[in-house]
Order: sequence, then C-alpha cells, then structure tokens
Amino acid sequence: MTASWTSENLRHAIGMLRFGGRPAETVYDSIGEDFFLALAPGWLNLGLWQGDGSDAAEAAEAPRRLVERMAADLPKGGVILDVGNGLAAQDPVIAGVAEPRQLIVLNITMSQLRAGREALAEAGARAVNGDATRIPLRDACLDGLISVEAAFHFPSRDRFFREAYRVMRPGGILTMSDIPTNRYPRGAREGLAAFSQLRVWGLGRRAAATPRQIAASAERAGFKDVQVEMVGERVIGPALRFVRGRLDRAHAGREMARSYELAARIMVAQVDLLWERGIIDYLFLRAVR
Repeated sequence: MTASWTSENLRHAIGMLRFGGRPAETVYDSIGEDFFLALAPGWLNLGLWQGDGSDAAEAAEAPRRLVERMAADLPKGGVILDVGNGLAAQDPVIAGVAEPRQLIVLNITMSQLRAGREALAEAGARAVNGDATRIPLRDACLDGLISVEAAFHFPSRDRFFREAYRVMRPGGILTMSDIPTNRYPRGAREGLAAFSQLRVWGLGRRAAATPRQIAASAERAGFKDVQVEMVGERVIGPALRFVRGRLDRAHAGREMARSYELAARIMVAQVDLLWERGIIDYLFLRAVR
C-alpha cells in the first residue's frame, strides 16, 4: 500500500497555526496507528540501538530494548503507572520486566488507548484517559512511574514532576526518557528547524529545556538521587539514519506519494540539523521519591 495523506494528517497540518488546548491529542490522532516513519508497527519511540541504524532488521528490536532498559529501574511486584503509553506496544514489555501487581496506563489521546486495546489486555493493564499534569489517582498509591518520550508534550514538566511525586509512595522509583535542548538555535537555519519541529509536534517554547533544567525540575518537586544519562548517540543518531534509509527504499519502491515523501524528508532533515549541531540530545532520568 502506498503511504499518503489522511484526513487526520490534513487536519493536523491546518491546525499547526492553532492546536487548541490539547495539542498532543491532535498530533497523535494525526499520526494514527500506522505511522510510516515508526521504527516498527505499534512503536513510536526512537529506540535504543546497538548499531548505527544501517541494519534495518534492528529497527524491530531497538524500541523494545529502550523500554526494557527503562523498565529495569522499576521496583518488582509494585503498582506501576505508565504515563503517555503511546500505542501500548511498550506495556507488555513493562509488565514482563517489572512484573507489577497492577499496571496502570495514562494517555491523553483516546484514539491511542482504543488502538492499543489488545496490547493493554496482554499486559493486564488498566487504561486511564487523562492529563499527566493532573494525574487522576490518589496520593501515595504508586511504587513506580515510567514515561517514555512523552514529557516534552506535557504543558509543564514542573507540574508533571509534582504530580508524579504526589502519587508515588516514599521510596518509589521514577524512570523516564526525554529530549532535552542543549542550547537555543543560532541563525536562520537553526531557528527555522527548531520552530518547524515545535509546530509539527504541537509544542510550546516550554518544551525546550536543558538536561540540567529537567533534573532540577525533578529535584524541586522533591525527588532525590536524580540521575541523568545522555544517550543520543545510541538513540537519535541511529534512528535518523534508519529513517533516511527507509525513505530511500520507499522512494525506490514507489511506496509513498511524492508530496508525502517530500514532507517526511523535510521533517527528518530539520531534526538531523538539530542533532548534528548539538542542539538536541536524548536522556534517561531516574529518581527516587
């Protein structure tokens, strides 16, 4: 089947000038269940790669490896919350690694919760439609919280960390990944690349935060032993190389509408510029309540 524009894509493009009150929902409704640039069906994270992204076969394992790496920090047998669980492919992985007595998932995008029903059932997870900055759970009810590549979508990281602290028990573990901004863009090319990515993903200026600022936000909320690890070389670099290769293969096989391919290449080129110039990176964060 040839990848092409959907009505949701077009609404997303038109809405880029004004996303409304729930931009993440608009963006991920547009992406849908079959995002052509996803590394593997059902997965939306960038993956944790062992190679440089040139081996297409690794794309099926890299997203799972990233979630396994993060879930390994969670306490075994506890009550776990997955915040921003995407299409839910990650939830059976979290369940397999952390062996929770209860797994809850929180997602602001109802269409993703519907799309992930089978994976949620496999994980034995309870689904909640809600906002990460107003978590609809009682105080001190969780032993662990995991959030994979979602925090830059939250209206405020500060409010998310405060809510995460509130709903976790003392000694609970927070594990998350995020895409920090090391510095502000300089010059027209960098400025255009940064602005275009903010608009495509429905992000505000608050999404831009350095690794130090993200860690400080967690500490202000009350978390202790905040540890940050930068892993962009194993995440962003290989993912970009893989996606460029996929676009080349799709072009050769005429698998994409030309306008859709052009839009995808422009988006990838803008991210590539931000990565190559050291503006963005990828971090793992672990903290204790």
